[in-house]
Amino acid sequence: MTTPRPTATLDFLQTRRSVTAANMPPGGPDADTLQSILAAGIRVPDHGKLAPWRIVVFEGEARATFGAQVLRPAFATNQRSDAPETTLALEAARFERAAVVLAVLSTPTVSHKIPLWEQQLSAGAVCQTLLIAAQAEGYAAQWLTEWTAFDPDVRAALDCSGEHDQIAGYIYIGGKATNDSDRPRPDPEAVISRWPS
Repeated sequence: MTTPRPTATLDFLQTRRSVTAANMPPGGPDADTLQSILAAGIRVPDHGKLAPWRIVVFEGEARATFGAQVLRPAFATNQRSDAPETTLALEAARFERAAVVLAVLSTPTVSHKIPLWEQQLSAGAVCQTLLIAAQAEGYAAQWLTEWTAFDPDVRAALDCSGEHDQIAGYIYIGGKATNDSDRPRPDPEAVISRWPS
């Protein structure tokens, strides 16, 4: 006798859709739900059990404070020194587009038998799993990098300062959302092959 294959997970993965940070609905996960999302996010493939990543949570007033103390001056110093006040204010409010922003830092253990690339892939897996966990709970979410992932002052403020440390991305999480639209997806025939071809 064969066991029926559960389809809920596959159905979700085949229809999930990110909501842009600029269009996040108000609201976000409560403390318990956010903790569950975070717990799921760190349950990823991690060859060597190194946990070569960290997560920094921004919520509440911390979003505006980080924007004023770090994002605004970093943008003015490193991105566009001639930026008008309207642009600086917009950049300072970048993390306020969503109720919660999770900064995922790739912090590999260098000179380890586990290759650097595998450790970096594990950080990417954290980003994707956080994204899926938030969306599975019905929240609008998006994985972004933008200039804030590469700016030296932002990286320093997040203590992302090791030689190979990087910001793998920011997971923006907003309120509950229904995604009834989609964007063009890759043609499976164009990106999937079987060996030998």
